Amino acid sequence: MSRSAAAFRLFGFPVHVRSGFLLFSVLIVLVNGTDLGLWLAGWMAAFTLLHELGHAFAARATGARAEISLDFMAGYAAFVPTRTLSRWERAGISFAGPAVQIAVGTAVYLAVHGSFTWPNADDHLQIAVLWAGPAIGLFNLIPILPFDGGNILEQAISAFAPTRARTIMMVFTIALVAGAIGLTFVYDGMRPYIVFMIFPLLSVAQMATAGKTASNRASTEQTAARAEALAWVTGDVTAFPAGQLPSPWFRAHQQLQQGRPDIAREVLLADFADTRPPSWWPPDAAPLRALADVVALLPRPLPQGQPFRMFVLSEMLLRLGEFHDAGHYAAGAYGHHRTALLALHVSRAAAALGDRPTALAWLRTAATTAPPDALRFAVSSATEFDGLRHDPEFAAAVSG
Repeated sequence: MSRSAAAFRLFGFPVHVRSGFLLFSVLIVLVNGTDLGLWLAGWMAAFTLLHELGHAFAARATGARAEISLDFMAGYAAFVPTRTLSRWERAGISFAGPAVQIAVGTAVYLAVHGSFTWPNADDHLQIAVLWAGPAIGLFNLIPILPFDGGNILEQAISAFAPTRARTIMMVFTIALVAGAIGLTFVYDGMRPYIVFMIFPLLSVAQMATAGKTASNRASTEQTAARAEALAWVTGDVTAFPAGQLPSPWFRAHQQLQQGRPDIAREVLLADFADTRPPSWWPPDAAPLRALADVVALLPRPLPQGQPFRMFVLSEMLLRLGEFHDAGHYAAGAYGHHRTALLALHVSRAAAALGDRPTALAWLRTAATTAPPDALRFAVSSATEFDGLRHDPEFAAAVSG
């Protein structure tokens, strides 16, 4: 879900209006002329928002948190479930948007005296309502990606091929759109619609690229994690993938082993002062004794830096059982960088110290922004919460 500031809130949903949406509205006016263009731009903005509200309300009905973004040629309703949704619930959320747009659009069209035949070309209001409402709503039900019809069909396919549904839909979309583009060379009347045919191809290409990037990133992270663990056990630093380095904690450990504590401390402080994104993996596999010796090098108060660096340090303090320091440090870091993981660290520290109210309060804070599945996984693996797992308020906080 987006973390940018919302332009406004509607029915409790954050609504983000991107510059691309405004640009698209201007293009509609320029292409269609002032008279028709203004009607089209206005009604398309209204019906796009109604469409996304349909998705958002359907998502809320399942307990999910939703927000809306209006962007170039499209709107998006992103939602974060608070539980595992069935494929039919997801299909229902996809169907709700065009259903609202078609129903409300048809009602408005009839209210402005639209006929069941195509309206007169001079009646710009009727043409704008017809196109922006039911026509685009029906168009959105075409069963190809990224349209809602494609998402509905993908959920149906996932009942038979759960791991291949997205791939099948991407191939189906490419084949269908390529065929439609081919028809434009046969039927001249279809050529004005070629821009609408190219849009799905660009979206599918973006999905494929994003999937490959995510897969490559995950592979790099796994290799870096293994290399960091190997370095702590054997001292071998040759297994790191390109662009990844041993963590500053391991490099400080090396300097400490060679009797150079001052250099070891400078290595750590230099990393905290670095404003660039870190190119190292946390020392998750470091022996506790070695970790304690390195952490002891840091000055008090503990250094500040980017959220990831402070998250790693507070995690290390938790591992070492320094719960007071971990809680105070993570709470101070949260004051500058409001991330769910830092809030969770404060909650873990409070739970370890037996401070139930503080632990629950910070857990609720983490739940306001953390993806529910990720939060549940993080909570399930945190032993500090063992004394709270049968507490109804604890279960409610985790479920959001």
